Order: sequence, then structure tokens, then C-alpha cells
Amino acid sequence: MKDRMCEAKLGLRRIGPAIGVALAISGFLSGAARADEGGVSYWLPGRFGSLAATPQVPGWSMAEVYYHTSVSAFGNAAAAREIQVGRIPAAANVNLNLHLNAQADLILLNPTYTFATPVLGGQLAIGVTGLFGRSSADLAGTLTAAVGPLATTRTGSFGDSITSVGDLYPQATLKWNAGVHNFMGYVTGDVPVGAYSASSLANLGIGHGAIDAGGGYTYFDQQAGHEFSAVAGFTYNFKNPDTQYQNGIDFHLDWGASQFLSQQVFVGLVGYAYQQVTDDFGQHPVLGGFRSRVLGVGPQIGFLFPVGDMQGYLNLKGYGEFAAENRPAGWNTWLTFSISPMAPTSTVTPTRRVVTK
Repeated sequence: MKDRMCEAKLGLRRIGPAIGVALAISGFLSGAARADEGGVSYWLPGRFGSLAATPQVPGWSMAEVYYHTSVSAFGNAAAAREIQVGRIPAAANVNLNLHLNAQADLILLNPTYTFATPVLGGQLAIGVTGLFGRSSADLAGTLTAAVGPLATTRTGSFGDSITSVGDLYPQATLKWNAGVHNFMGYVTGDVPVGAYSASSLANLGIGHGAIDAGGGYTYFDQQAGHEFSAVAGFTYNFKNPDTQYQNGIDFHLDWGASQFLSQQVFVGLVGYAYQQVTDDFGQHPVLGGFRSRVLGVGPQIGFLFPVGDMQGYLNLKGYGEFAAENRPAGWNTWLTFSISPMAPTSTVTPTRRVVTK
């Protein structure tokens, strides 16, 4: 591949991290139920992808993401929502046969500033993500609850939806480059200011703060157009003050692999793995440790193009989920557009020769 293509790639304000930041889409999918408390986690698998650790061109960039998900759950993942919304006391013995369906359509905006001055020999970038969208969920089935000799059974369904704003997700990344090898460290988290109610099935906030940190690697052969990226991290969740529930620690791995077909187009695969590694605290005894797990994989395609004197980037990727445990599963689609400073076409400053007679 030509050097200019590579410069464009490196300067495209890599949407993986633009999403990493922008993709602080994590917990705002309460209504779309993901994991941990009621099936909802802070981390949203898939927020990092191809070119995640490659440095960017210094300056301001903006990433916009449209995210759609459709998931469903039986067993504990559905029961957890009924227990939370129904405020079922821990002393009650419950038997649940429930089915949960959830969807979400979200728009995320992620402004990011990349510094030109090195920090610890690497490139520092900071940003924040905000979101607006709609989340809906419905729960159907049979619930039997008993306290001592008294028992009650309820059969039916109910649903909930919300259109509002979600939490805020600040993020900082530090990146280093060594030829075809690129390395990244990051820290992000959740500022719980979005629409949230403990008695609602659908929310756009998670009701508690969280801190997430990790690192990533990208192999990028500019000449051959080969690329592979992987980013792993851990999430620590703070207690939800409305429910006194605290999610366990979560581990996640996002990856992407791509091949550039030309200077402007690449195709490839993306995937993720999510595993909760410690038990939740405050859950109903029937749920046990309620550790969540899910895997996902799917295709991607990306385009690079000029926008005036800026660099434009468009990416479409989708995931099908499987091997889910204590977590709704289904499919999700990401459509990302970012705009960033254009990489310089040459690192050599032209000089003018002066001839004197």
C-alpha cells in the first residue's frame, strides 16, 4: 500500500478509539439489558475495533455513531429484571418463567482532542461521549412468589420505553508507535447523569458510576494493508445508591482484523468476548453470583475520503452474539462517521534555493 494511504489511516482519527471514547456506549443500554444488575453492564462490547491503537493527527476530531441493538433473554437474565422492577424482597421464594425482549437506537457524539506534545513518549488524547436515543423493553411470563405460607402467582406482560439522554463517558488514551507495532493504554468511566429509574424496564443511564481501564495493540503493515487490533480491560462498578446493588468486576476483549483493498476501502471481521469475573452484591439469592458472559463476531467495511481539508471516515460493522450466560443476547449494528485533521502528505518542508550572482 502507498504511504499516503497509511498516513490517511493513521490520521483518520481512528474511530475505534473515537468510539472507544464515543463508544462509551456502555451502560446506557439499561433498557436494552446487557449484563450485571438486571442484565445491564457499564461496558458495551464492541466499542473498540480495527486500528484502535494507531496514533492520530493532533487536533480536534469528532465521531458520530448510530447504534442499534435487538436482544432477548430467558431464565435468570429475564428474572433479574422482574426482581428489580417488582422490588421482590430477598426473603421471598420465587419461581420465574419469563421472556425479555429489548431494543435500543442511540446517537453518540464524541469530541476528542489529540495533543501534539508527547507525554511519557506517547500521544495523549482526551474526550467525552454524550448520547441521545430511545430504549424499549418488554417482559412476559409467569412469576410465583411466596413468603412463608403465603404465595401469589402473576401471569402477563408489561413494557416500557424511554427517549432521552444518557450518562456521560469521559476517556483518555495514550499511544505509542514502533514501526508496524502500536500500543495503547486507556482509562474511561461512567458519570451517572442520564435518565434512570430503578422501577423502569427501560433506561438510558445505569444509575451508578464505573471506572474502566486497559490496554491495546494494533499490528498495521502499511505496505501490505494488513491490520489486526485487540483491546482488553477491566471494569470496576460502584454501588447503585437507589438499589444498593453492586455489579461485580468485568473483563472484556474487543478485536478487529482488516485488509485494505485500496487506499480508501477495507473489509474485515470484528469480535468481542465479555466475562464477569466476580459476583454481584445485593442480588436476590435465587440469582446466585449472577456472573455474565457473551461472545460476538461479525463483518465490517470501512471507507476513507476527504471532507474539504479534513479526513472523513465511515465504518459499518455488525455482531451476532452467542454463548450468553445471565445476559440477554441478539445482534447489534454500528454505523460510525468521524472527521479529523488530514495527515500531512509530506514530512519534508519544501525549500527555495537562492542563487546570488
